[in-house]
Amino acid sequence: MIPLRDTIQSKNYPIINTSLIAANGLVYLLQVAQGDRLQQFIVTYGLVPARYSVPAIASHFTLAEQTFSLFSFMFVHGGFWHLLGNMWSLYIFGDNVEDRLGPVRYLLFYLLCGFSSGLTHLFLNWHSQLPTVGASGAIAGVMGAYFILYPKSRILTFIPIFFLPYFIEIPAFFFLGLWFLFQFISAAGTPGHGGGIAWWAHIGGFVFGIIFLKLFLFVPELSISRQIRKKTTKRKSHRLQVIKPTSPGTTTDGPRVYQTIVVTPREAQLGTRKLLSLSSGSRKKLLRVTVPPGSRHGTVLRLAGAGQQLQDGTQRDLYLRVAVR
Repeated sequence: MIPLRDTIQSKNYPIINTSLIAANGLVYLLQVAQGDRLQQFIVTYGLVPARYSVPAIASHFTLAEQTFSLFSFMFVHGGFWHLLGNMWSLYIFGDNVEDRLGPVRYLLFYLLCGFSSGLTHLFLNWHSQLPTVGASGAIAGVMGAYFILYPKSRILTFIPIFFLPYFIEIPAFFFLGLWFLFQFISAAGTPGHGGGIAWWAHIGGFVFGIIFLKLFLFVPELSISRQIRKKTTKRKSHRLQVIKPTSPGTTTDGPRVYQTIVVTPREAQLGTRKLLSLSSGSRKKLLRVTVPPGSRHGTVLRLAGAGQQLQDGTQRDLYLRVAVR
């Protein structure tokens, strides 16, 4: 199962979320360039609890260095796949949270989630000398906020079955709830000072993400955020859209069954092409659909033979109603 995206499109381009992904990528390139000094780099910029709890070790670091590590660790990663997994999760969930909070509040929210996840790990592994790195805790905070903001959203997931592409939408509350439960079970089964994944940092990030979201929603949005929103409004909708199966006779107009394809006002004006994942009975297929220029809200597109199969074996036409949002 490979999560592709959520089904709620953000209204604005996520400039902060994209910048955070880029920053993590740049720091990883800096790591790779360290060569033999990589371990020293990780110890310096990662989060090592013993640096704070053991006076003999803490004496080698200044207060500024100790404080900086509580933030820098969330930009350092243990390897390419560690980086890729974290950034993909941030890409999926971060844009919608930024859309709700605005760029300025979102940046502060992200950093505070990472900081709090680091403190959670620090206090629960007080004497550990193993460095902890990665944006997982901060991203867990983003996921916690998403869990509260968009519980009815769905996560579009790709499941390869033999050579057939299969797409399924999993409810966000189930996806994220199961993820959190897995973190808790893993943390409970891990020795207090064991190495490996910082499960409690994930848990702390998720919980603090919910708390900080509640607090940040009470903070008025800055005027600079509103100005940025005006310049970052999206002009395109999702290229891949899922058409959910409809039982015969539930949404019909005579022999016709209507489904909806979503486009932006600009796409309706200039025309666009979309990729639809269509379920028809036990059949799963992908359709390429062209929305002609000048389409309006409510315009109906007819796809011959692409609809449901009737009992006599004939194939219905599929009628797509254009929704301009």
